[in-house]
Amino acid sequence: MKNILYLCIIPLCLSFNIHARQLPVPVFVAEVEQTDFVDEIEALGTLQSNENVELTSTVTELVTSVNFTDGQRVRKGDILVEMDAAEERALRAEENSRLQEAKRQLKRLEPLVKRGAVSQAALDEQQLEIETARARIEVIDSQIRHRKIVAPFDGVVGQRNISAGALSQPGRRITTLDDDRVMKLDFAVPEVFFPALKSNTRIEARASAWPDEIFFGEISSLNSRIDPVTRSITVRSLLDNGERKLVPGMLMRVTLKKRPRKALVIPEEAIITIGNQKSVLVVVEKDGANTVKKVMIDLGTRRQGEVEVLSGLERGDRVVTHGNLRVRPGTEIVIKAVEKESEPLTELLNQKNEPEKRL
Repeated sequence: MKNILYLCIIPLCLSFNIHARQLPVPVFVAEVEQTDFVDEIEALGTLQSNENVELTSTVTELVTSVNFTDGQRVRKGDILVEMDAAEERALRAEENSRLQEAKRQLKRLEPLVKRGAVSQAALDEQQLEIETARARIEVIDSQIRHRKIVAPFDGVVGQRNISAGALSQPGRRITTLDDDRVMKLDFAVPEVFFPALKSNTRIEARASAWPDEIFFGEISSLNSRIDPVTRSITVRSLLDNGERKLVPGMLMRVTLKKRPRKALVIPEEAIITIGNQKSVLVVVEKDGANTVKKVMIDLGTRRQGEVEVLSGLERGDRVVTHGNLRVRPGTEIVIKAVEKESEPLTELLNQKNEPEKRL
């Protein structure tokens, strides 16, 4: 009786397995698209203002007035700090009196020289006295200028580090001044990309402080040397900072785009890698049903979630993106969703199944 029961069950199991293998396998697919594609070079850079300087004193003198506040915008020529120059002004007044007296003496001597009452040497000596007095006045004027800290260009000052009544000393930093209308962004690029670095090449930069904003600029200059240690070259780009969002010292993530072109693109998850060979499963119509075939492809540049296809596929082909490990060439499939723009898997699963369109 047991033998008879086994004989009945085995044919039923075989029939069930054969039927299960014939069921179409559900998969997600993506269409091969031709889109704008560029090679991207990524780097980190540090911002600095277009013009920047640390304002320091060159003399030891008492500060009499500070004419700016922290973060104030100033114009070129504005006097930011004044120091005691009373002694120098007194010396200048004294020297100016000597100059005027020397000029008067020169006028008295000129007619006497013409009459021969005074020698030419006396006239030359008086002329020398005038030139010497003028030179002394220029020296004193320079000393007076050194007792004023003047803005060398338009910009914004930093925090002030001195107060009226303090004794200023040479080298002591008083404040900083930055022309932040345009920012310089310096970043290092590996030397292998040197041929792609050209003036006026556009870049995109992002800062952690402004995660949702892209700052556009262009390459302005390249360093004349490649660093022999890092094997990279320093690139400088200029970024417009009209809204004053960028600050010197800020870290920026730079994306440099080169070789713009039209390229065939597929999602990365569609690629099947075996050793050095790359392939995809392409949807084909066979006997009124959708099946797949294996196609070898050559890949180009990768970017986030996508890869460039150099050969093997054509625009409009559909490749399996999810479920490609469950099917083999010739396997019948049913398309559950068409992936576009790298949607999350949850959105694909919730995608409404529309009537299947034959290729």
